[in-house]
Amino acid sequence: MKQTTIQKEFRLTGMGLHTGRTVTVTVCPAPPDFGIAFRRTDRFNIVTQPALATAVSETVRGTTIGTGRHSIATIEHLMSALHGCQLDNVLVELDGGEVPILDGSARPWLLQITRVGIREQDAERRVFAFDEPLHFEFEPTGSVYDVEPADTFAVDCVIDFAGSVIGRQRAHIDDLSQYAAGIAPCRTFVFLHEIEPLLHLNLIKGGSLDNALVYVNKELGHCQLRRLGRTFHKDPSQFRVHDGVLNTTEPYYTNEPARHKLLDFVGDVRLVGVPLKGHFSIYKPGHKANAAFSKFLIDYIHQKLRK
Repeated sequence: MKQTTIQKEFRLTGMGLHTGRTVTVTVCPAPPDFGIAFRRTDRFNIVTQPALATAVSETVRGTTIGTGRHSIATIEHLMSALHGCQLDNVLVELDGGEVPILDGSARPWLLQITRVGIREQDAERRVFAFDEPLHFEFEPTGSVYDVEPADTFAVDCVIDFAGSVIGRQRAHIDDLSQYAAGIAPCRTFVFLHEIEPLLHLNLIKGGSLDNALVYVNKELGHCQLRRLGRTFHKDPSQFRVHDGVLNTTEPYYTNEPARHKLLDFVGDVRLVGVPLKGHFSIYKPGHKANAAFSKFLIDYIHQKLRK
């Protein structure tokens, strides 16, 4: 297969989930063998940062590459859309330090890519195909990753929030042709009891009850409702809980959290730097574990290519 890029550049503007700042992102075509890279245009010395797991510097509630004044946060949904559309060469420019959260999914990026179109380039695509089973465990989070040889990029994802309204869920794709309809629209999620601690950590300044599914493990008390109303400038009497989900958004699927975790994995694993062919069985994935797994794969691929 040939390498691909987008037909022409496009822009999206939105608010960063954690910084709360408005950022404009320009996604540009790139030449063959360029790969996927990011750069901030709001810095005097512009640094082009390849989108690689070895450049991941932070994984708290998102994936950040680069360090210091050149860091770029929350890249996973855009990376997921680029991978889902099987794009090889793209330059992402942004005038701030965080990719906007938009609606909490990869769908806005996917729609723009579809609008401008994809073109083939005069270079063969480099794909790494697994020829043996592979096993990886990330002990800090209890995450497990297994890979089996396959002719496509397939993922079987299991999440396990025991004792919560989410519980154990599974999501699956047989190949990336199923990504656009079944994975890209699925939004990020959070438990209600996590919101205030995240705000105290100076995170989710740009979060709203409209760009995430909010799960509630217990009935809301009057004090909690008032705090929620003050935090998000809403009338607390309007809040309701249906099937464990706050009524500000409605789930698209009963297993939307598992589908979103699969969405995140599609973005994070593209930080290996090349498209992959294999059947991935992943248990309890998260950004920290995904980054560790992607770094493990980079080392594994380099070892295989040296033989």
